[in-house]
Amino acid sequence: MAVKKLCESFSKGFVEEVQRWGCMKQTGVSLRYMMEFGSDPSHRNLLISAQFLHKELPIRIARRAIELESLPYGLSEKPAVLKVRDWYFDSYRDLRSFPEIKDTNDEKEFTQMIKAIKVRHNNVVPMMALGVQQLKKGMDPKIVHEDLDEIDQFLDRFYLSRIGIRMLIGQHVELHNPNPPPHCVGYIHTKMSPLEVARTASEDARAICLREYGSAPNVNIYGDPIFTFPYVPTHLHLMVFELVKNSLRAVQERFMDSDEVAPPIRIIVAGGVEDVAIKVSDEGGGIPRSGLSKIFTYLYSTAKNPMDEDSYHGTADAVTMAGYGYGLPISRLYARYFGGDLQIISMEGYGFHHECREYIIYKICNVHAGTDAYLHLSRLGDSQEPLP
Repeated sequence: MAVKKLCESFSKGFVEEVQRWGCMKQTGVSLRYMMEFGSDPSHRNLLISAQFLHKELPIRIARRAIELESLPYGLSEKPAVLKVRDWYFDSYRDLRSFPEIKDTNDEKEFTQMIKAIKVRHNNVVPMMALGVQQLKKGMDPKIVHEDLDEIDQFLDRFYLSRIGIRMLIGQHVELHNPNPPPHCVGYIHTKMSPLEVARTASEDARAICLREYGSAPNVNIYGDPIFTFPYVPTHLHLMVFELVKNSLRAVQERFMDSDEVAPPIRIIVAGGVEDVAIKVSDEGGGIPRSGLSKIFTYLYSTAKNPMDEDSYHGTADAVTMAGYGYGLPISRLYARYFGGDLQIISMEGYGFHHECREYIIYKICNVHAGTDAYLHLSRLGDSQEPLP
């Protein structure tokens, strides 16, 4: 993977401009504002939205581009990370070279451009994962799984920013949909049923499990079918899919050679006054306590064949039951983006499959040791808190 150094790809003046824009303050936008503004996708409002993004996106992208140049432990020099860096610099250049947006035709052309930018960045997560694998290859194996806070903190900032950038672009683009689904304002579903999203995500996860193992445990879902709240369905689908996928893997691998019937995964959806809570429970075995410190790090994966230069060909790998180890930390970021959280609590005597890092909450069970993962979602319909 041959990637040129920054000075070989971009002029000194351009790099200095990116650095200046990266120091500017970004503007937060609340979910409530996005819902109210997007409820009337008139030509005027779309023009205002495009003008805002024309100024805001370069700031956010410049921040990440500059940070990609100064990562610790030599991560910035890894070929995969250099590739991602170039994507960010290219996107910044596209945005800054686009002329002032004055009318509807300008807005339509701008919308097509930011759609292309979103596509350009589709594979940022697997490419950064490849960069981390490249870093680990050159590190002392004894320190690879230690707590490398600087890298984890950077990747948390980086991926949270990516979520925000893609939310802004996706929301604007989706407002052009001439036939939006009922109760949808761009990406936001004003009456989303978490139970239905959990059911769809579980079916998708079971399909992956069936493909890889030939069978899959059942998933039982409990909750109020008529309860709804404003949220982004694609975000919730990603989170529940990751949790259920890993629960299925843990249970399936524990019981695949057993005469016992694999116990079902249980999902409970509860809507409170402030939060919506989703609990995913399984009976999939255990993990040593020595592994608890690794569950939110990006330098740890249970994949038997982690992605490397030989297996990565420029597109995201097909979803597998054991990916490149980002499911839990990325899901937590999606929850935190809207003010929620993903909590993992360890109690002695509980356990889950030693290969499956996504499920740590332990409990004593009369039949099998199992795990609980608690996903908290903030009910933000009335919130005016700016998003990251």
